[in-house]
Amino acid sequence: MSDDALREAAETMRAVRARCVWTQRIDHRDLVPYLVEESAEVIDAVESGTRADLREELGDLLWQVLFHAEIAAGDADDPFDIDDVARGLTEKMVRRHPHVFADAVASTPEEVLVHWNAAKAAEKGTRTSVLDGVSDHMPSLALAQKVLGKAAQVEVTAPAHRLADPETESELGDALLALVQLGRERGWDAERALRERLRTLRGEVRAVERSGATASE
Repeated sequence: MSDDALREAAETMRAVRARCVWTQRIDHRDLVPYLVEESAEVIDAVESGTRADLREELGDLLWQVLFHAEIAAGDADDPFDIDDVARGLTEKMVRRHPHVFADAVASTPEEVLVHWNAAKAAEKGTRTSVLDGVSDHMPSLALAQKVLGKAAQVEVTAPAHRLADPETESELGDALLALVQLGRERGWDAERALRERLRTLRGEVRAVERSGATASE
């Protein structure tokens, strides 16, 4: 996106905020469900949509960013706008890529992560736990995968558990955690794996519904 196109989008958001009575009533908390929905639709576009779908859904997600920034610009106590957001992002990405913007060297993805994590640790110096900053609002499987990764950094491992026939809800939680750990060890994404399997199941449900409708005609 050119600077002019991004600026035009920001100005469009500003005009909508100034003139649309519904938009004027919205605050950051009100926007959260829309942000969740638009993020999910981007994922759908990536995994099963067209290029046109992805372009459109990324635009809808960008609108949420612009919306939040425009709300923030009107805050009486601590205002910031989309330029401040973009400036902060640029500064952070430059810091976290010293092998691109400075004289550090990284010839493997693992070396890139070393630089990234070192820069992040310096930025978040007040954190007291590897779990600080991990949002509880993540989907449960994705959160489990994230927490297991953090736990591994301090040499804590998920308890071993047989994966079949849990007898209580608590044991079911243990079994699910064990499955997520198995996925991590094999380089699989548990959230994506279940999402794609559910997409297949939904297709099977619709196929049965269509066949039933045909049979009744």
